[in-house]
Amino acid sequence: MRLGAAVLATVSLLVLAAGPVPEVRAPLPERMADTGGGSQLITARAARTSSTTGTVTWWNRRDGRWVQAGSAPARFGAEGLVEGGARKQGTNTTPTGLYDLPYAFGVDPAPEGTSTPYRPVRRTSWWCQDNASRSYNRWTDPRPADCRAAESEHLVSYGTQYAYALVVGFNYARPVRGRGAGIFLHVNGAGATAGCVSVPKDAMRRILNWAEPARGPHIAIGTADGPTAVTRY
Repeated sequence: MRLGAAVLATVSLLVLAAGPVPEVRAPLPERMADTGGGSQLITARAARTSSTTGTVTWWNRRDGRWVQAGSAPARFGAEGLVEGGARKQGTNTTPTGLYDLPYAFGVDPAPEGTSTPYRPVRRTSWWCQDNASRSYNRWTDPRPADCRAAESEHLVSYGTQYAYALVVGFNYARPVRGRGAGIFLHVNGAGATAGCVSVPKDAMRRILNWAEPARGPHIAIGTADGPTAVTRY
C-alpha cells in the first residue's frame, strides 16, 4: 500500500472510531418563534410541565447573534407550569408564554447599576389580587378599600422573596379576572413558588444590573419541548 493511501486509511479509521460529529445547535433564542423584538431576553425553561425546577438564562443580541450573558438554577410553581392563556388563579402554576417586564421592585435597595424603574417596598405596599377590585393585578400603595387584604399580598411580608423582583407582564396590560395576578421573577424562598419564577439572590442582582429598558427585555417561560416549549413563543 502506498504511503498516502495508508495515511488516508488511518485517518478514516480514526474518524469512524470517534463516531459522528455532534450537531451544534443554535442558541435557544435563535430557535424561538418570537423574542419580543428587543435585544435582551430572559428564558426560563423547565424539563416538562410537571417540573418545579429548571434554568433561567439571560441573553444579549449583539451583531445579529444571541449571546448568553448569565444563567442560574430556577424554581417554578409548586404545581408546575401551564399555558398562560389557560391558567387559573390560585393553582400554584407558572404561566408559560412570552412577556414584557414592566418594572422592578424590592424590599432591599436597588442593586448598583440598576436602570430598570425600581419601586422600593414600604409597609403600605401591596399587590392586589382581589378579582372584585378595580386594582386587580396592580401594585397599590396604600391598599384601596375595594381590595381585600386576604386576597392580596402585603409585599413587605416577603422580605426574602421580594428582596428583589421583576414584574412579569402576565395578565397585566388587560387583566382577565380569575386568570392570575402577581407573577414575578424574584429571589428564591424555601421551595417551589406559588406561580412565579425564582432564582438565587445573587442571580437577581446580576439580572437587575444587566437589564436595560431601552433594549426591550422580555421573559419567555416554557418547557424543553411539547405544546408549551419555549421555542413556540
